Amino acid sequence: MPAIYRLDASAAQIAARFAAQGGQDPWAGGHIAPGAFAPVITAGREFVAGPRRASQPRRMVPRQWGVPPPPSVGERGNAVFTVRNPDSPFWIGNLRNSEFRCLVPATALLEWGKGKDSGGKRRQHWFTCADQPLFALAGVWKDSEVPSFAQLMTEPNALYRHAGRDAMPVILPPDPRAWHLWLHGEWARAKDLLAPYPSSAMTER
Repeated sequence: MPAIYRLDASAAQIAARFAAQGGQDPWAGGHIAPGAFAPVITAGREFVAGPRRASQPRRMVPRQWGVPPPPSVGERGNAVFTVRNPDSPFWIGNLRNSEFRCLVPATALLEWGKGKDSGGKRRQHWFTCADQPLFALAGVWKDSEVPSFAQLMTEPNALYRHAGRDAMPVILPPDPRAWHLWLHGEWARAKDLLAPYPSSAMTER
């Protein structure tokens, strides 16, 4: 089960950061747990019929974190929050079609560590990016009764390994060209972004 993340930025700040429409949305900041709704940035046409226009604007829209499970697992299957294997038949069609990729804005990531803290509670590791206070995670969305998304995962960097994790979310570089590549690029190039974020560019608080 993934841990929560935080998005301590207003809708207007998020829209300005990622050059997206939707800055008037009612997001005021806070934490996001699996199953909750959160703002994501998409350049897809979503429910609009016809091919995507070359000038399709980025839009900030609310989506639920966790997509419905594959039909093969039946109605009792749990929602899928992360993508560990992008080549899985469940994901590859959406990932190859750039319209289904999205940016997941965040300001901090929580991971549960080993042992307990000085207060006897389960140890928490909060990670932030020193080089971009408001960053984007690589995400993918699916058509379903409830609009939903999942986060892409990759190998852990040194900070995540030290916290006892075997994977970490894909944090995109602080470069608009990387955001454009994830939202519009061919999969052969976009998948190169699925790499661990440098530990030297992250801090733990």
